[in-house]
Amino acid sequence: MTDELKLIMDEYLPLRDVVFNTLRDAILKGKIEPGERLMELHLAKKLGVSRTPIREAIRMLEQEGLAVTVPRKGAQVAKMSEKDLKDVLEIRDALDELAVKSACGKMTEENFEALAAAVADFETAIKGKDVRAIVEADEAFHNVIYQAADNPRLMTIVLNLKEQMYRYRYEYIKDNADYDTLLKEHQAIMDGLKRQDEAFVRDVMHTHLQNQVDGVREVIRRQGRTK
Repeated sequence: MTDELKLIMDEYLPLRDVVFNTLRDAILKGKIEPGERLMELHLAKKLGVSRTPIREAIRMLEQEGLAVTVPRKGAQVAKMSEKDLKDVLEIRDALDELAVKSACGKMTEENFEALAAAVADFETAIKGKDVRAIVEADEAFHNVIYQAADNPRLMTIVLNLKEQMYRYRYEYIKDNADYDTLLKEHQAIMDGLKRQDEAFVRDVMHTHLQNQVDGVREVIRRQGRTK
């Protein structure tokens, strides 16, 4: 574990969320590696906090799929597997198809403005080389479509899955994404929605997701080869 681990302070967040964001950031950037133990006492000492927010943050990491508790060993950073990747993104693909089917004829001018704003944020984040901001802008773009579907139960499922998808989306955008292609795909999705061309949008979103699967699969295989 790196000695450079420091709290990412935010005066508006509870301490557990500050600790969670700090640990999540360290895991996603590879400062804490897959399989590495998350020892409460050690982390508390390193971050200068009590064990309680550490324990709470680890639970949050487990909910996001970034940590697992191993019997007799305790919590550790979760390793990515191709099976987990396939399972999560297969579900997302099915949900995308359902969302497009519901949203295609319901998109409002306000929805399209929100899509355009997300694309603008995406481009700004790319120029600033801010991976987290790129991920959040990409997520915001897709959330507009889910919200337009006007199905609260669908949105609840998507939000639950979001935590499990975050790591895969981050790994893809950090190491393997072709930003020009992502921008073109977002624009194609917007254009298809404006034409109410459900089949076209569904196909573009499927390709969009498959590119992510292929990119993250390569990350997982590369990590396996370096061990």
